[in-house]
Amino acid sequence: MTIMMEKSWVEALRDELNKPYIQALKIFLNKERERGARVFPPEELLFNAFRQTPYNSVKVVIVGQDPYHGVNQAHGLCFSVQKGVPTPPSLRNIYKEMEEDLGIAPADHGCLESWAKQGVLLLNATLTVRSGAPKSHYGVGWERFTDAVIQMLCGRQEPLVFILWGRSAKEKCANILNHSDHPHTVLTAAHPSPFSATRFFGCRHFSKANEQLKKWGKEPINWSLNG
Repeated sequence: MTIMMEKSWVEALRDELNKPYIQALKIFLNKERERGARVFPPEELLFNAFRQTPYNSVKVVIVGQDPYHGVNQAHGLCFSVQKGVPTPPSLRNIYKEMEEDLGIAPADHGCLESWAKQGVLLLNATLTVRSGAPKSHYGVGWERFTDAVIQMLCGRQEPLVFILWGRSAKEKCANILNHSDHPHTVLTAAHPSPFSATRFFGCRHFSKANEQLKKWGKEPINWSLNG
């Protein structure tokens, strides 16, 4: 496992990246590949969220679960798939909500890189998965790493918008949900999965996030993925 991050993240996470459990993660992933398992996303895209969105540029944090486990889907950004890959159901529901909220027509692809480049950290709780086996890399160390990332972001004095969809995202960020002595805005809703989308629709998180960013004097996110 090669750690390829934008330099501001490398600096911010220097102590965390030197902890023994990171080495254990590397060993685990090497063993997975040695025994013939296909691991997603590809190694060069594992830390893609930390390459596309520098630490000092983060304005919005969206928390996902684990990467898509189908071929060519995962590329290191939660909910996002590479261009040319069919848009997954949860993302189609995200597009529906965005259209209802902002009048933005759904994109003909599922790549969310343009959000990431504007300061939306698209962070999965677990950064890798075995092909065809959802949640197969839970409990091997990734949660500890992403907990540290969220804790670091929560500790910033500069306010952020946290967008938490579904129970696991809320549990992941319980430390900010359960305390009010922070400057951040936390938006919560059901997961956009088809199983819970009826409770997701109507959350208006895209417009709410932009309203808050403007109040803070920050540039709002252009959520459109068309063009």
